[in-house]
Amino acid sequence: MKKLNRCGWCEGDALYEAYHDEEWGVPIYDDATIFEFLILETFQAGLSWITILRKRQNFRKAFDDFDYKKIANYSEEKIQELLQNPGIIRNKLKIRATVTNAKAFIEVKKEYGSFSKYIWGFVNEKPIQNTLENYKEAPATTQISDKLSKDLKKKGFKFTGPTVIYAHMQATGMVNDHETSCFRHSEVKKLGK
Repeated sequence: MKKLNRCGWCEGDALYEAYHDEEWGVPIYDDATIFEFLILETFQAGLSWITILRKRQNFRKAFDDFDYKKIANYSEEKIQELLQNPGIIRNKLKIRATVTNAKAFIEVKKEYGSFSKYIWGFVNEKPIQNTLENYKEAPATTQISDKLSKDLKKKGFKFTGPTVIYAHMQATGMVNDHETSCFRHSEVKKLGK
């Protein structure tokens, strides 16, 4: 069987490869899934993505399947319970930011009709198609991630700096940063609206 050519960052770990092959860079327009990635990305700040991926199911269970309506209404008691949960990243600021971000997410949905419509507006509803030969060429931030990060902060979001937002853009297919030699580059390119 011929070995698939993948982006160098995921090779050698089955979970990473599956995430790369099935999810990373696929354009997402569904608010619930966009919110899930936004939460996971905020928890990733300062950590590796594989750490978050390995705890993803624990996060899903702990945060009510990433239901932003439920999360927006978390009590102090629920926050304290999350702080004791060994299955997730027990960072007080990030847990509290998740509740704050759920509330802000709902406000953006009210204003724009959907969060998807708001966030995809920053790339004119079309994924940016990059042509990286090596994943290490990918920027940590761009003018768009800077602008989006500033706007999210104005709207009350926390832990949404330009680097976190660029990683979110990559994960949710707002930008295609698969290496050009990767089998997913052309597949993902065809998925943009």
